[in-house]
Amino acid sequence: MPDLLIELFSEEIPARMQTRAAEDLKKLVTDGLVESGLTYAGAAAFSTPRRLTLTLSGVLAASPATREERRGPRVDAPQKAIDGFLRGAGVARAQCEERADKKGTVLFAILEKPGRPAAEIVAEVLERTIRNFPWPKSMRWGAGSLRWVRPLHSILCLLSDEQGSEVVPLTVDGITAGRSTQGHRFMGSGAFDVTGFDDYEAKLKRARVILSATERADTIWHDATNRAFALGLEVVQDAGLLAEVAGLVEWPVVLMGRIGEDFLGLPPEVLQTSMKEHQKFFSVRNPATSRIEGFVTVANIETADDGATILAGNNKVLSARLSDAKFFWENDLRVAKNDGLEAWTERLANVTFHNKLGSQKDRIDRIAALAREIAPMVGADADLAEQAARVAKADLSSEMVFEFPELQGLMGRYYASAANLPTEVAAAAQDHYSPLGPSDDVPTAPVSVAVALADKLDTLTGFWAIDEKPTGSKDPFALRRAALGVIRLVLVNGIRTNLRPQTETALKKNILARDWINACSGSNALLKMSGFELFEDSLKDRDFSDEIGPFSDDLLSFLHDRLKVHLRDEGIRHDVIDAVLAMPGSDDLSLVVARARALSETLNTEDGANLVQGFRRANNILTQAEENDGVEYSFGADAKFAETPEETALFAALDAADAVIKPAMQKEAFGKAMSAMAGLRGPIDAFFEAVQVNSDNAVVRRNRLNLLSRIRTTCLQVADLTRLDG
Repeated sequence: MPDLLIELFSEEIPARMQTRAAEDLKKLVTDGLVESGLTYAGAAAFSTPRRLTLTLSGVLAASPATREERRGPRVDAPQKAIDGFLRGAGVARAQCEERADKKGTVLFAILEKPGRPAAEIVAEVLERTIRNFPWPKSMRWGAGSLRWVRPLHSILCLLSDEQGSEVVPLTVDGITAGRSTQGHRFMGSGAFDVTGFDDYEAKLKRARVILSATERADTIWHDATNRAFALGLEVVQDAGLLAEVAGLVEWPVVLMGRIGEDFLGLPPEVLQTSMKEHQKFFSVRNPATSRIEGFVTVANIETADDGATILAGNNKVLSARLSDAKFFWENDLRVAKNDGLEAWTERLANVTFHNKLGSQKDRIDRIAALAREIAPMVGADADLAEQAARVAKADLSSEMVFEFPELQGLMGRYYASAANLPTEVAAAAQDHYSPLGPSDDVPTAPVSVAVALADKLDTLTGFWAIDEKPTGSKDPFALRRAALGVIRLVLVNGIRTNLRPQTETALKKNILARDWINACSGSNALLKMSGFELFEDSLKDRDFSDEIGPFSDDLLSFLHDRLKVHLRDEGIRHDVIDAVLAMPGSDDLSLVVARARALSETLNTEDGANLVQGFRRANNILTQAEENDGVEYSFGADAKFAETPEETALFAALDAADAVIKPAMQKEAFGKAMSAMAGLRGPIDAFFEAVQVNSDNAVVRRNRLNLLSRIRTTCLQVADLTRLDG
């Protein structure tokens, strides 16, 4: 069976697109071949800045011939039905067979398709792939109609086996497939022919091209760390930058330089960010001092002077960049020390947060009030929490963050420290954005937690107030991330609080902000001049409950949905969470999770799983009887009417379980309560095996139905088991 080699050679492909493009090429080609009946044994895709490559091993030499029999209507069916069948099958009436059937004589179309050679199928699939390739951005060039990410120069397409290799006949927009390619743009020796993948990869390496992006990345990291180690330094790890740089070069040449003395006093994060964003440099750190003292750059060419000229040029550009960063840093420090961070906060009154929710300053005022309210619940000082909230976003006005937005929060910590603000306030400036994702660190300092919770709750309630909730996969304001942040802050810090009062307070403030902006729109200049405080005071007697209640319910439901996703990694089923959410206190997320974990552990035991089946049986029988009889059997079960030992034993077991479950639930000892509930499995199973609930004796039947009600009531103390799947 032959092997297939495809290379699409072009001008430089952006590094961020290469990996996805290689996978798209593999998927589109392999799917197309398989759909055409051409299977293969293995596939691998590669990318460099100037080429996408795909190799398939063990490809069939030709697609197999196929024969299909398609049953049609009876021969005496209406002509329209027969004509429709013939059109659908693509055959003439004479090509059909007539076969006797129990329902009469039936038409059968025999569809035979001969096999096709691999080269023909490959050409067809590859042309379709090239013409419809899903680049995020593409371009046209010259007079052709083909679109590609950058001008496409050549197509290599070979089928090879033990007897040799053949070029697949293919022409796309004037580009004819061949067996030749090129090596490195500067160090290669021109075009060369190849006979298969092994020959192709080996000749590329001799022409100074490493085909595998993984190998290029490994080479870069190995050479960089060795150079740093030789000087007693270490390279700061950055997987994203490593992958990007590996996509910028075909033959990586690692060079190391030193940062000028004038810039060593800059915060290490500023140096790292500036070098990464502007120059794609790796930072080199002195492990003894944690200072960034050097950089690693990766060239795409070997030079006679071992990169000295390249390093000199890079140092010149880097010095200019770092001079700007130093100016921003020193200027920002002067403002923070002399004017305080509040000066920056006031500037944010002119920065719009959202056109329906006001400015960043308006939002800061809401967060500060909410942080003060949350502070006692998380063990934080209310004054410090409010102070931290008022300056936490001040660095958004700084020159450094304007240049490097990714440093927001971090620079706030530096500037808060420079302004001699309390340590807790400075820490909150950086930490209040966290957690940003499911694996991000969660703040644990009380003031940071208070501000982080206030920030995220204000975000959620604000966009709920203006009806900008996530829809489907769209979440432009990252509200799912904010909800997950609330959940993780509560759970990691073991916060025991009911969130509904906080969400309703935040909702009220955002509704007022929304209404204030609406009221000030148009020509209502007088109202705007009077100020928000007067507007808020004028509505102090307004009843918000009709609007806040539904919003709050919907937002808590959204948080619960995010909680299900978060706990899925723990193996806790969504229906288990539904069962505990039906209990009181569902807005206390720590309480919900404690109950869910205990119930999940119980259901993973044999007694727990079987008890649920017994509960369902009791509940189903009881529900049906109540519907049929039109009464509720919820009181009056008496052991004196028991007729069997199993019935008597169940009464005793329920009494014993109640004696454990009720106090355990009050103490939130959920594991103990659910263990006691699981212990009912044996008595309930024995009861159903020995007793007929619907006895002919009306008194006995009523007593037994009331006993089933006791089973239901006892089990529902721990969770709403009716919500469990199955």
